[in-house]
Amino acid sequence: MAENTAPPAELPERTKEAPAEDGEKGPSKSALKKAAKDKEKAEKAAKRQAAEDAQKQASEANDISKEDYGDLPMLGSQPYLPPNEKVPRVRLSEIAEEYKDTSSMTEKGGPEIVFRGVVENARAQGAKLTFITFRQDADTIQAVVAESETLSRQMVKFAGKIPTESVVLVHALVKKPLEPVKSTTVQHLELHVKKLFVVAKADQQLPMQVADAERPIPGENEEEKPAEEEGGRPIVTLNTRLNNRVIDLRGKHNHAIFTIKDGVINLFQEFLRARGFIGVNSPCLLGAPSEGGASVFEVKYFNTKAFLAQSPQLYKQMLIAARFEKVMEVGPIFRSENSNTARHLTEFTGLDMEMAFEEDYHEVVSLLEELILSICEGLRTRYKRETDLVRSIYHVEEFKLPEAGKVPRLPFSEGIAMLREDGVEIGDFDDLSTPDEKRLGALVLKKYGTDFYVLDQYPLNIRPFYTMPSAETQAKYDPKNPNAGLSNSYDFFMRGQEIMSGAQRIHDATFLEKRMKECVTPVDPQSDGLRDYVNAFRYGCPPHAGGGIGLERIVMLWLGLPNVRLASLFPRDPGRLVP
Repeated sequence: MAENTAPPAELPERTKEAPAEDGEKGPSKSALKKAAKDKEKAEKAAKRQAAEDAQKQASEANDISKEDYGDLPMLGSQPYLPPNEKVPRVRLSEIAEEYKDTSSMTEKGGPEIVFRGVVENARAQGAKLTFITFRQDADTIQAVVAESETLSRQMVKFAGKIPTESVVLVHALVKKPLEPVKSTTVQHLELHVKKLFVVAKADQQLPMQVADAERPIPGENEEEKPAEEEGGRPIVTLNTRLNNRVIDLRGKHNHAIFTIKDGVINLFQEFLRARGFIGVNSPCLLGAPSEGGASVFEVKYFNTKAFLAQSPQLYKQMLIAARFEKVMEVGPIFRSENSNTARHLTEFTGLDMEMAFEEDYHEVVSLLEELILSICEGLRTRYKRETDLVRSIYHVEEFKLPEAGKVPRLPFSEGIAMLREDGVEIGDFDDLSTPDEKRLGALVLKKYGTDFYVLDQYPLNIRPFYTMPSAETQAKYDPKNPNAGLSNSYDFFMRGQEIMSGAQRIHDATFLEKRMKECVTPVDPQSDGLRDYVNAFRYGCPPHAGGGIGLERIVMLWLGLPNVRLASLFPRDPGRLVP
């Protein structure tokens, strides 16, 4: 590059014939000396820049790889010109599987592949060699950029300076490493880079590193403060990670968590669809609270008010009355509960089902038991890789499942008796606290050898107004104490924590109105939001039952995560509304 830097302007010299006007003094000797030094310094800088530019031009002229690396223009900033020959892109997972057996791979290696990935780290080993770890989804692989007759030292230098988390387009040769690469998920292969282009460059300084997302967070009973692991590196707190969730989600185990979460939805729908269920979508904006008014978000709805759905309960039942005898739904659930615990969210995803039954509500309980077992078995087999990856960070016991048909189904009274025998003070009709549930889970595991069990026949006074009282309770009805006795309701538990609540519903309009008025928190059956719901049962509705599963909670408990927020992409709790 030709030198074009103009020299700095010189100070004009005042001649003897041009004295300072009006007695003005000329520059001092020190000022003149400083100006001369500045001029000399500027001239040296200009020469140095010119030399560097000339050296750069010469280097570029001798760069045999100058067409094989660099920063690509931003996609969309230029007209798109289709390539003459479109090279197919590959997935690292596919390559790892295709070349699982490397015994027949020659020294020259396998094929040349093209893929887009992310720079997890780049480590320059002198001027002639750079190692890069590329990441694609949950897969990582080591790559080598080495100076050779066909690859320049300039390209090696460029590779070593690519910022972490930059998106790159890579052309590389697949080879067998001299020994397994233990620091990556793909250990039996490595890549020898031929071309390397930056598609989107990341900032040099990130608010947190993806490596921070690969470390465990403190459990519920541990203090929320930076801790140190064996290497002495501080463990980033959950709040910091959630505040920088986009970077946090890039961690391999986070990709595995949400692959498993999607798998639970798929397994839920697959099981029920095979048994005649159809998927439905009910409203999230309601004219009345679906659970009787407690823990509900109220929102302005034009000139009136509406409520965010606490569940699709009312609409599931109305669909049964509409002759849809088996329905399922996956959708958002909103709970205005000021619970700042490791197991509660104000917005989560519900897996709901409702079905008509023939003789007894336990037909539905049995189906739900089969459903949970099917989901867990599917996770154990189809999602073993993802499960193992997450459990390598959060070390928990493998989830213990009972045999089909042998799920412990305990009457609520038996659960209370087990707790009392263990020293817990609790009444016959008291609801279980979180510590009670966890303690009972430990007792069931010890007695039955399973992390999954059911509690049946809950007290009527702690269930919603639409819950069917048990036959014995109806026979002993006391108008002075209408909420005494038990109900045809049930909860399902994993690792001692509730994952699903369900019941037989009242399907007779007259009885439903009676229960709405008598329940612990009475509701008006003729209110605008509930009138249509009650009327649905005046036209003939079959007996039915169902339940709702908390998706995030089942993922948390299957994997043994210490906090349900880790199973929500962008969690909402009483203290968090962003990002």
